[in-house]
Amino acid sequence: MGRKILFVTTDQQRYDALGCTGNTIARTPVVDALAADGIVYHRAHNQNTVCTPARATMITGQYVRTHGVVSNGVPLPVDAPSVAEHLHDTVGYRTALVGKAHFQPAFDPDGKWIENRLAKDGSTGPYRGFDHVELAMHGYLRRWHYDKWLEANGSQWLDAYYPLLNFASMGLNDEGGGDTDAPEVKHNPIPRAMYHTDWVADRTIAWLDSLDPTDDWFCWMSFPDPHHPWDPPVDEVRRRIDWRDLDLPPGHPGSADKAVEILAQKPHHWLDWYEGRFQNMEGGPMKFVPGKMSHDQVREVSALIHVENELIDEALGRVMARIEERGWGADTDVVFTTDHGELQGDFGLLFKGPYHVDALMRVPLVWRPAPSAGVSAVEVHEPVGHVDLVPTFCEIAGAAVPEWAQGRPLPTAPGSDRQWAITEWDSQFPHIGMRLRSIYRAGWLCTAYEPGPLYQGTEGELYDLAEDPLQWRNLWDDPAYRARRDELVTDLYDNLPPEREPKLAVEAPV
Repeated sequence: MGRKILFVTTDQQRYDALGCTGNTIARTPVVDALAADGIVYHRAHNQNTVCTPARATMITGQYVRTHGVVSNGVPLPVDAPSVAEHLHDTVGYRTALVGKAHFQPAFDPDGKWIENRLAKDGSTGPYRGFDHVELAMHGYLRRWHYDKWLEANGSQWLDAYYPLLNFASMGLNDEGGGDTDAPEVKHNPIPRAMYHTDWVADRTIAWLDSLDPTDDWFCWMSFPDPHHPWDPPVDEVRRRIDWRDLDLPPGHPGSADKAVEILAQKPHHWLDWYEGRFQNMEGGPMKFVPGKMSHDQVREVSALIHVENELIDEALGRVMARIEERGWGADTDVVFTTDHGELQGDFGLLFKGPYHVDALMRVPLVWRPAPSAGVSAVEVHEPVGHVDLVPTFCEIAGAAVPEWAQGRPLPTAPGSDRQWAITEWDSQFPHIGMRLRSIYRAGWLCTAYEPGPLYQGTEGELYDLAEDPLQWRNLWDDPAYRARRDELVTDLYDNLPPEREPKLAVEAPV
């Protein structure tokens, strides 16, 4: 009997969302306790800032340009590498995925992709090496296992959620709600016991209870929150955090004039989005204009995100308690992270997209090794990435790291030779065609813009995070930093793997 692996992911959660990473509003004692007994990676970066590409890296252990899923509109091929399949086939692990998968496009009203047909077909797997799958998304969408469960157990709540998909326009709604008419916000009357966060925990516990005590297992528990729409149970909101008590987030400029001053230093799509000249089609509601957002709306969205993070933490606590009850506590590794971040008021913006800054690229990453492994609690500040997760899971399980995995096992102590992390963006829309390549190294963040419809290929961003942690001062065109910029760009391209050929097609652009 070996070590078990609980892999916990959230969706669109900032690095600073947890107490162990500096949050002073949301209470996250469960993850904080895991961090106190384990390893906190303070410079973990994703390899893409939207869902499907980031999640494809998590399951394959490959850079985006290798697995080929460059956007949410590109499905991960069914024969792509899978760490679940590898652990299942090579070392006999039982495997499960509960919650959000999103390896294939979610904008799929006709059920073209198997991921979106499983519940309708009455199937719980196998799928991509997972023996068992039960899927959920952001609310009720008539498609996934959670939706079928809600229809059977709480049909009076089918209309409780914010309507995420608007198939009439094949886009995202930008209508508001709540107290401030904030975008993609709704007072959700659903009871907590019926909400998808607690459902994910309940179904994870049910799967764990189906296992033999001697089984080794890998369970990916994937919460859909705190991704928009922001509609947690309103009773929980009212008893936890009042948005009226919140300050603006530290990264918010404080005024429209200051936001314009900051954004004007960046490549033009930043300010164009803020003022409504650019549609951020790949990162948020298409009609949303950040510059029209009020300060109170920012506060309300932030409060709802904090509430959702608290609910996730408490749900994880129930799962951890069940693991202890089953006698697995000493032999269970827990890895907690998210796919990408959220702007959440930084620069006066909201949601995500082609904006390569810490708000979206820097992610929480906590690994609590099994207590039986004898690993000391530490904090690691060297850069690591999601590409390192697959080799880490293999090392935990005693499985050989497969040749297709491109990362390295996460360091278990500070002082490793890790020097850089790379994140990429490729627009799925030809008329936008943005291609961003970013490297973090030694306290500097550098993003090169490759040629396309919006940019010539000479533009970019350069930030000294020690002096400018909020990334308000773009040094790209400053002659005093030209040598540093050129050095980082060279380092970036020297470390990028070759691009996949032929490229995968964009089949469902959203």
